[in-house]
Amino acid sequence: MFDLSTLEWIIIICSGLLIGFAKAGVASMGILVVTIFMIIFPARESVGILLPLLIVGDLFAVTYYRINVVWRYLFSLVPWVLIGIVIGYFVLDYVTSEQLKPMIGILVLALILLHISREKLGERFNEMLPGSKIFTFSMGILAGFTTMIGNAAGGVMAIYLLVKGLPKKEFVGTGAWFFLFVNVVKLPFYISLGMITVESITFNMWLIPAILVGAIIGVKVIKIMPQKVFQVLVLLFAALGAIRLIIG
Repeated sequence: MFDLSTLEWIIIICSGLLIGFAKAGVASMGILVVTIFMIIFPARESVGILLPLLIVGDLFAVTYYRINVVWRYLFSLVPWVLIGIVIGYFVLDYVTSEQLKPMIGILVLALILLHISREKLGERFNEMLPGSKIFTFSMGILAGFTTMIGNAAGGVMAIYLLVKGLPKKEFVGTGAWFFLFVNVVKLPFYISLGMITVESITFNMWLIPAILVGAIIGVKVIKIMPQKVFQVLVLLFAALGAIRLIIG
């Protein structure tokens, strides 16, 4: 078992709740969890620890939103996402934890800027993005790469699905199936890189109840909580975490 202080255990358990909450509909919270894990664990190791936890959340999400999915938007991405995952695999094979930290930090900040641009510009932002195959394969490769190197493709997929104009439930449901697919595909890559071990899986098992509780709470709270205010707070803390990763 990992040697963590009491405070770190409390933070990790809260992160488990946040994973469930994010998978239940508040996707931007995933960025915050990525930064928390990279602060507590070595950056490269944290990516492997986080993946099985995300899959648990994904399984809950696809069960709850099982009928709210637009398959054609997923199928058009699949080949390009796989290319991005392979590229990310080779990057992970050659970078150290210290090199990965600023890379993920910069990536998280970039995704936050994309999210803010989307919120500020609204439909104008969508109109600036091409609706062509170039847009689809660019977003697919970027989503595959970012999810492979840091479980951080939430912002990329948010923009892709927004451009497609999906209603709220279809937006969440389609994203849930996407992340279950890519996270399962990533498993053998992470195992081959030694990023998922018996020790890390044992650690994951302790956090499954927290993820499920967070998801159940998320399903209920998302219906009554103003998402705008919630996302602003999440993005603020995510930005602080990303800056912490960059400056070391």
